[in-house]
Amino acid sequence: MKRSSEKAASELFAALYPRLAGWCRRLVDDDETAHEIASEAFTRLWARWTTVSEPRGFLYVTAANLVRDHWRKLERERRAVRRATDEAAVRPQPEQDDPSVRLLVQSLPERLRVPILLHYYADMPIREVSALTGRKEGTVKADLHAARELLRAHLRRSLDHTL
Repeated sequence: MKRSSEKAASELFAALYPRLAGWCRRLVDDDETAHEIASEAFTRLWARWTTVSEPRGFLYVTAANLVRDHWRKLERERRAVRRATDEAAVRPQPEQDDPSVRLLVQSLPERLRVPILLHYYADMPIREVSALTGRKEGTVKADLHAARELLRAHLRRSLDHTL
């Protein structure tokens, strides 16, 4: 029995790791970090191997949480650098909003961010996002719409400030 479980795990890794690592790479913009996140997601899956009914979904949700943690860490580092720079500067420069979509998605509330990451970045159909998040398909669609509207409004504001 143990042999077949190891074989299934090995086949799952071979089938899903490249795509998961690529998805993470698009989100964190760094190969090494993307591989660390994808590897950690698999490590967490192996620890719960016998209790996880949807390994692919578990991997993507776990990776999304690890990406969120990575973004938070980067933001804390940015704030620390900004504080140090502001203290050293004679006159602080006005901060420009960064209109990058990745940062905008990062700023969304988790309720909206997770469906966006799973649907648009992991190419999961709404039905699968619904199953993974435990929300009805209509709720997922509404959340995706709300997230797109927030992103659109923020991008408009950012573009208006640059004109």
